[in-house]
Amino acid sequence: MRIVRLILAVMVVAAAVVVIVGEHMSGVSADAVINARLTTLNAPTAGILSLPHRSLGSYVRKGETIGSISDPLVDNVRLNELVHERARVTAEILRLKKNIEAVEQSVTELESRSGRYQKRRVQQLGAELQALRSQIGAARARGEEARAALTRSRQLTERGLETAASFERIRAAQKVAEEEVETARQQAAVVEIELQAANSGMFLGDGYNDAPYSEQRILELSLRLSEYKAMLAAEQSRGEALDRRINVERLRVNRLSSSALTSNVNGSVWEVLTADGETVQRGEALMRLVNCSATIVTLSVAESVYNRLKSGDRAKFRLNQGGQVFDGTITRLAGSGAETIYRNLAVAPSERHLQRFDVALLVPELANDPALSCAIGRTGRVFFEARPLDFLRGLWS
Repeated sequence: MRIVRLILAVMVVAAAVVVIVGEHMSGVSADAVINARLTTLNAPTAGILSLPHRSLGSYVRKGETIGSISDPLVDNVRLNELVHERARVTAEILRLKKNIEAVEQSVTELESRSGRYQKRRVQQLGAELQALRSQIGAARARGEEARAALTRSRQLTERGLETAASFERIRAAQKVAEEEVETARQQAAVVEIELQAANSGMFLGDGYNDAPYSEQRILELSLRLSEYKAMLAAEQSRGEALDRRINVERLRVNRLSSSALTSNVNGSVWEVLTADGETVQRGEALMRLVNCSATIVTLSVAESVYNRLKSGDRAKFRLNQGGQVFDGTITRLAGSGAETIYRNLAVAPSERHLQRFDVALLVPELANDPALSCAIGRTGRVFFEARPLDFLRGLWS
């Protein structure tokens, strides 16, 4: 019996030694802090800042309006120049349109006048042709009479009843009649050619070109009308280009005269660098926010533990108060003296932290816990290996 108690005592002592050694030899951090990246809101424009009061740590949502900047002295000289230039182009367009209307009206009147002239000219040539045809008929009739009189005169002259002088006089009258017929025929041919040309819109005759004055003016005005329309199209294109430039310039002036400050993250107000009513410059830092959507756990470990770690290793983060345990993954190993990497993080490292070796842990479950999703500064410890008493800690949790 005594031997059994001795054996049991030895086993208990051995188990205690294993637990103590396992607890102390397992990889563990000296300290761990819930941390997050900072984002800075800069002034998009210069002007007077309107920033309603917000308590430090107050929650803001992405896209939420935090404040605004207004500049009553924004430079709008270029916009005024463009507006004045557009007014000049508009006046030029109106002038060209009136010129086009006047020229079109003149062309319409000249076309009507030219049509009337062509109609009257055709009627005139038709009347002349009819008169010449009548002259031809009359001349032919006289020629026939002269020919008959010449035949009778020849017979009478052969019989001695009429003198030779009378015969010659009648024969001369016949030749005159024939010449009159030929002249009238030639004049009729000329008039007929002029009539055909007039019907086709071309006018022939002494002192005429191929078109009357009204048609020549129509051609001149048509060329001028084409020039006016080309100039109008150019001015309209210029006006459209000016409209686009004016719209762009107005957007620029509106953007500079008044701009809203909106949160670019889901987080909380960490630091306010300016106050309501201050005059700020473009690009000036106004406020810093904590990005609660990108929380991490920063910690430091001894060199012996650090040398056994690598990115991607699994670890467990345990809060000091509450005892919740969260699974995490090593995302960065920064080594000793890692002060510069904390310049954009909410919680800076302590002197003791910088004397050890820096490690960053990604713990996705923190973002799913409403109470811890933005609990910047909460402390705990990180364990990199399983410990003998983990099952008891799990039951206690």
